[in-house]
Amino acid sequence: MTQVTSMMSSRNLHATLVLAIALTLASCSGGHEAATPDSRNPVDVAVQAATLETGSQAFDVGGQVRARTTATLVSKLFAEVQDVLVRPGDNVRAGQLLIRLDSRDLQAQSAQAEAGVAAAEQAIRAATMNRDAAEAGLALAAATHKRIAELRARNSATPNELDQAVSGLKAADSHVAAAQAGIRQAEAGADAARAALRAARVGASYAAITAPFDAIVTEKRVEVGTMATPGAPLMTVEDARGFRLEVRVDESRVGDIDNGKRVDVFVDSIARPGTPVAQAGTVSEVSRDLDGAHAFLVKIDLPANGDLRSGMFGRARFGGGSREALTVPSSAIVRRGQLTAVFVVGKDNHARLRLVQVANASGARAEIVAGLDAGEQVIVEPSSTLVDGAPVRPAVHAASIAVGGSVVGEVRR
Repeated sequence: MTQVTSMMSSRNLHATLVLAIALTLASCSGGHEAATPDSRNPVDVAVQAATLETGSQAFDVGGQVRARTTATLVSKLFAEVQDVLVRPGDNVRAGQLLIRLDSRDLQAQSAQAEAGVAAAEQAIRAATMNRDAAEAGLALAAATHKRIAELRARNSATPNELDQAVSGLKAADSHVAAAQAGIRQAEAGADAARAALRAARVGASYAAITAPFDAIVTEKRVEVGTMATPGAPLMTVEDARGFRLEVRVDESRVGDIDNGKRVDVFVDSIARPGTPVAQAGTVSEVSRDLDGAHAFLVKIDLPANGDLRSGMFGRARFGGGSREALTVPSSAIVRRGQLTAVFVVGKDNHARLRLVQVANASGARAEIVAGLDAGEQVIVEPSSTLVDGAPVRPAVHAASIAVGGSVVGEVRR
């Protein structure tokens, strides 16, 4: 609010100075003309009337161009950096090796895990052979029990012999159950060994930092020999195939900004000042800005442009409510250092240099805040040799446009 108030005060002061200088120039020129008739030949000029136009009031908000997809690569290990294979500005492909960490300990763990898997598989084979032997013993004990039982039924075997056969059968059956349990135990050990091997291999893979997608390297934060720690950023890459402009908009203005809304975007570093970098960008996200108590973060997807780079400054132009403003052709604006003026043609058909305050002159029409009244005739595309007080022969400019163009009031943040 303080910034807006100071800007309004500055504009009012500038407008007052403009009007004062303009009145002084007009009074001086009038007095001189009354005293001495002008004998110079008139200059042919094209004129157009200053027009009151009603249109949408727009405002500009500055922000930073960023890649739509950015990845910060971090380490999951505490290890020494052995190789850094790329530099900022390099283009990389998805899966390409970028940084290699010291993985000797991890490789040793993998080898140990592989040995554990081999031992577990041998234990399974041993348990299987033990079960086969136990099942053979069970078959023999079952046959012996059957034979002794038949003999005992004919009183050809003693009760003690039958008891021994029954006991042998039960013991053989227990041996089979124990052998089967040994197999299950060996298989569980093998599963644990295989899981340990997978974990060791995954851990070893963390030593190879690769590109997550086709990208360009934008930042390198480590050198060979430094220690990488878990969570510490090593490198930043971004997808250069898509960019967006991120701006922060005050909550009082964000009500008219919706997802899918198309807005003009200006990036002056790669285009003529005031010219959109493309026809329009598209609002893709409107969210509460965590860094600003009363602001929203607006993300605007930009069309493909090979000149865009992350970090560039850009401006988004959003439409606001309608209002009425005084406009003249932008080609009528004359710049004298830091001052802006127009040549006004009065009833005496003389060109009068009038200082004016311009709000915006980026399009075909320039908005005049102070120094000019509606209906006054201004010279379109004045010659560089035209001077204040020169006699002119005015003609209505052929490209005079109708009332109703858009009005732009520029607000910078």
